[in-house]
Amino acid sequence: MTDASTRAATLLKEHRDSIDRLDAILVYTLGERFKHTRSVGKLKAEHDLPPADPTREAVQIARLEELAAQANLDPEFAKKFLNFIIQEVIQHHKQHQS
Repeated sequence: MTDASTRAATLLKEHRDSIDRLDAILVYTLGERFKHTRSVGKLKAEHDLPPADPTREAVQIARLEELAAQANLDPEFAKKFLNFIIQEVIQHHKQHQS
């Protein structure tokens, strides 16, 4: 390997190590988030509240789009990501009501 190739391989490994750490953070963060949404689902079921809250969802999507812009992340991607999570949460809430 040339010096340039060795340096590129080192940088690649450093980037991949960072990506691996961030992936772990994402997984644990989602686990923590879903722990709370399960509690919300149980609370909604106990009090006969609807599983979805479109007003809150809209506020959260707008909030996440703003955060995404601040973080230099495509806001449309952030919106799609949050919509995916919201739909999963709603399914969990529906299960609690069954």
